Amino acid sequence: MESWSMLAAVAAAFFLAGTIKGVIGLGLPTVAVGLLGLLMPPAQAAAILIVPSLVTNIWQALVGGSALELIRRMWSMLVGICIGTVFGAVWLAHTDGRGAAMWLGVALVVYALLGLFNVHFSVPRRSEGWLGFIIGLTTGTVTVATGVFALPGVPYLHALNLDRDRLVQALGLSFTVSTVTLAAALFYAGEMHTSLAAPVVVALIAAPLGMVLGQLVRQRVRPETFRKFFFFSLLALGLHLALRGLL
Repeated sequence: MESWSMLAAVAAAFFLAGTIKGVIGLGLPTVAVGLLGLLMPPAQAAAILIVPSLVTNIWQALVGGSALELIRRMWSMLVGICIGTVFGAVWLAHTDGRGAAMWLGVALVVYALLGLFNVHFSVPRRSEGWLGFIIGLTTGTVTVATGVFALPGVPYLHALNLDRDRLVQALGLSFTVSTVTLAAALFYAGEMHTSLAAPVVVALIAAPLGMVLGQLVRQRVRPETFRKFFFFSLLALGLHLALRGLL
């Protein structure tokens, strides 16, 4: 993991992922793990992701002043994420990276199609308790298996019809819980070890630099154009990973 070529790959992946996050506000875990999944087992890529993702997600969760209000509304989903992570950790400890790569590809394809077709659902307030728990349970399991926090949590949070600021903060809360529980699951599975120190440091430097560039790009390029390019790229990457896992 400390070879110059691998460190360069980590830097490039997190720089690109940070750039995308800077432009459209999300996508850091999806892009970073998706790209690194071409070079290493997804569990190892997810382990490198933990620290830079946690730093950015905690900030996103706390800024906005609505954290307590959102926690009261999302508590069942957050509990579900924790329980789903336990299930995923047990599965991860008894499998290899081949199946995980395939499921990562499937997750990316679904996420890309939802984005391209602008699929939007609405969740009645009375259903948030039980449905949030199911969504959290599934999200926790998928997160451990693939390192991707987005499914199905992100579409569900969009369906709550929150205003823009509260949606961003709700995503931060969900991603923070997912990151912490994923770290615990990876530790249980034996994927967290000192050999990852150098890649983590590289990722911590590359991701913020990419975010700065992304913010500059966002001021000059139409967000809708970049969003479509982003989701088409995820679709191609997801298909590649899914087919590679099957063959």
